[in-house]
Amino acid sequence: MQNLCGSPADTDPLWQDVQYCTQGIVPPSGQRPVCLKTTPNYVVLHGKPESPHNYLLLPSCRIRGIECPFLVSPNAANYWHEAWETGRSGGDVPVQYANIGLGINSVGARRLHQMHIHMAGVLPSTQRRLQDLEAAGRVAPQPSQWRAAQYQALITSADGSGDRTYRILRLDALTQNLFALLNQNVVRPLGLDMAGQILIVVPRMTATGFDRSFYILNSDSSLPSGTNTCDRLLVY
Repeated sequence: MQNLCGSPADTDPLWQDVQYCTQGIVPPSGQRPVCLKTTPNYVVLHGKPESPHNYLLLPSCRIRGIECPFLVSPNAANYWHEAWETGRSGGDVPVQYANIGLGINSVGARRLHQMHIHMAGVLPSTQRRLQDLEAAGRVAPQPSQWRAAQYQALITSADGSGDRTYRILRLDALTQNLFALLNQNVVRPLGLDMAGQILIVVPRMTATGFDRSFYILNSDSSLPSGTNTCDRLLVY
């Protein structure tokens, strides 16, 4: 468990930032992060490059990343729900962008190793593409169907790096543990490695605003044109 989740004695810079926000321990670098929000379960920091639509939500306990088995347990906090409630319009640290996206990278795509959910923007074209796919019956209506080939689709990358394939699910709320849903319905049935997965959450928007449902995207390098980074769809 410690190999996958990390030790409190680790020196990862993001983990040191969390310790400063929660315990007041100044990082060895002497650079104190700006603690935008601190709770018993998580902290919120600026992302880099710093902008009004680039924030990070990090657990207040030591969790290296998506590969940590604790995340699929009933004892894990619902970090995705907290990220949405914090980053939505009217939240404590609102993402200032027309369309919001939340994402987490795989082990291979990240540089820092304290779990962090990116709170950023997504292009309007991404929102439209997801709604078009849903209208065409290409979005899984239930987690048990998430891994089916008919719910895999190409979405154009925000950074101009081409289309990538994602498994797409719609949920009416973020009340369930998304890590556990991914593990149970995609990773284990397909014999994949949790460490290689990404997750992206895109709130579904209509002409009148948020319609209280979410698109949940997953990808990995096992998919044709798959990706191991959420950065292709997020706008920082």
